[in-house]
Amino acid sequence: MSLTFDFLVVGSGSAGLTYALRVAEKGTVGIITKKDRAESNTNYAQGGIATVLDSSDSFESHIQDTLVAGAGLCRVEAVELIVREGPVVIRELIDRGAKFTEKKGRLDLGKEGGHSANRIVHAADMTGKEIERVLLNQVSNHPNITVLEHHFAMELLTEHHLGKQVTRYDNDTHCYGVYALNVWDDKVEKIYAKTTMLATGGAGRVYLHTTNPEIATGDGIAMAYRAKARVANMEFIQFHPTSLAIAGADSFLISEAVRGHGAFLRNKDGDRFMKLYDKRLELAPRDIVARAIDDQMKKSGSDHVFLDLTHVPKDEITEHFPNIYNECLNHGIDLATDWAPVVPAAHYICGGIVTDLEGRTSINGLFAAGEVSCTGVHGANRLASNSLLEALVFAKRAANKAIDYFNNVPVEKHSFPDWDDSGTIDTEEWILVSHNKRELQQLMSGYVGIVRSDLRLERAFRRTKLLYDEVESFYSRNKVSVPLCQLRNMIGIAYLIIRSSMRRKESRGLHYTTDYPQSDESQNRDTVI
Repeated sequence: MSLTFDFLVVGSGSAGLTYALRVAEKGTVGIITKKDRAESNTNYAQGGIATVLDSSDSFESHIQDTLVAGAGLCRVEAVELIVREGPVVIRELIDRGAKFTEKKGRLDLGKEGGHSANRIVHAADMTGKEIERVLLNQVSNHPNITVLEHHFAMELLTEHHLGKQVTRYDNDTHCYGVYALNVWDDKVEKIYAKTTMLATGGAGRVYLHTTNPEIATGDGIAMAYRAKARVANMEFIQFHPTSLAIAGADSFLISEAVRGHGAFLRNKDGDRFMKLYDKRLELAPRDIVARAIDDQMKKSGSDHVFLDLTHVPKDEITEHFPNIYNECLNHGIDLATDWAPVVPAAHYICGGIVTDLEGRTSINGLFAAGEVSCTGVHGANRLASNSLLEALVFAKRAANKAIDYFNNVPVEKHSFPDWDDSGTIDTEEWILVSHNKRELQQLMSGYVGIVRSDLRLERAFRRTKLLYDEVESFYSRNKVSVPLCQLRNMIGIAYLIIRSSMRRKESRGLHYTTDYPQSDESQNRDTVI
């Protein structure tokens, strides 16, 4: 079976939906998502969107804050682009029906770590959910858009599937759509399109502790890498400093905005410790705060530190952070009276599929936006609340270029072979998949986490190679399934993170190694794989 659209979108987060709404003005759009349409990293984003709206703030200040956080690896023109287009993005969301938090008739602008001004537009502490609500409502009512839920994109359709040798250095490789597993029918379908947008989000589930939902298994990056697209800067994994450290909380994120509102970090003895690490205290960039917490935990033998908001009036806490307050209360913690145990957790990948300023990848007809992409905005460390801004701005730009590609670039039509699963079997040994997944997450957390070393990386590389061989053998003998495909992708992502980390012989931003504790200006470049 096959389907054909003018434009194909893989993923249903803010980037994918924004792109879909714009290209739908020019043709038919298919959105495929491996779960329900509302399940995305966007939906879990609490903090907000960083943008300059106050007269006391400036574009130059936001740009400088971003460059400082990025530790010398930001692409300046990309940073300038998202900052200057930020106010337009906010107005467009409001025009679409987004309801952001206001105070006295004006947007209530918050402040987060690394920012020198109040510039965080938010919808209480569930900003991503509000954006997703607005965009999904418009997508659902658009006659040109079809949403295919429970469809898992497995491979990009390129000349490789027609028998041509494709390399990472070709400039004449094209994307014609995807092979996708229809979970409902348990069949692999071909979905054709002249242009394909990857907006599949991140890969936090490669780690044992993550703030990401179950879907964040790096599918888009792994799929693009297999198709020979260029990928960069995968060593820069942002660990959110404060996820709730309680069994059953599944690494619930306590937003950066809570520290922006005045929360203190305390060690097991009750002492505020950030003064030992950075003059910005709790409002230092995330990489600094995460390493400080990791250091305190290792020195004390504790498995967490504490977040203290008890000096803030309860009505302020419940007004600004209702979801966080209630979630903590569900676990027996009243933020108005209790300290919350917190631990760093994998949160965001600053690297990804390399794109230009129009969202184009190194494969013709293939675009990428959001966390799956590497635009150069974040450099070695993402500034808080720049991610939604980047996703929305680059999705718009990619849509404009995709329309231009659709209208003006002749693309040869091909009939791709059906998915071949002959000789494979259905097996009941799926415990092998779950065990391998757990082993991968443990070795990534233990060896490729907040603090790394050559020895740890070499061990991780050897063990990941063994997992790769086991899973590829299993994959070749068994019918495809979502858990098996996700595990393949996670192993691919782990390989990219480890190899990128091994190549960077310095400490910079989110990549910290005990063998090279200082930054090295001679390595002031992207790690492209």
